[in-house]
Amino acid sequence: QVQLVESGGGLVQPGGSLRLSCAASGFTLENYAIGWFRQAPGKEREGLSCLSGSDGSTYYADSVKGRFTISRDNAKNTVYLQMNSLKPDDTAVYYCGVGPCWSYYSDAPTLQFTSWGQGTQVTVSS
Repeated sequence: QVQLVESGGGLVQPGGSLRLSCAASGFTLENYAIGWFRQAPGKEREGLSCLSGSDGSTYYADSVKGRFTISRDNAKNTVYLQMNSLKPDDTAVYYCGVGPCWSYYSDAPTLQFTSWGQGTQVTVSS
C-alpha cells in the first residue's frame, strides 16, 4: 500500500525554524519525485518545493527560495523540508505528494500529484 505521512509541524515564532518529514511506505522513495505543498485557510494549495527522483534536481517557489531546503534520506525512506526564517505568511497545512517536478513550472502542479499525506500544521506567530 502506497502511503505518505507528514510530521514535524508546530508553533514557531517569526524567524524560527522547523524541519518537516515525509515518510514513505509501500514504495521506494528514491525512485520517485516528491513535492511539498501548503494550503492556508481559504486559499488554493501552493507548490513549494520538489525533489527529482532521477537526477536529484530541486525546485523552489520564489516565496520560499533561500529559506527552505528539500532533501531525502534513502535509508529512512523519507524526504525532508527544512524551513528557516519563517514568516507569519508561512502559516498553513503542509503536504507532500508523489508526482513530476516539471509540473511545478505549470499553473497547477497539484493536479499532477498523488498519494497525498494527511498534512501537518505549521503556525508562525509571536
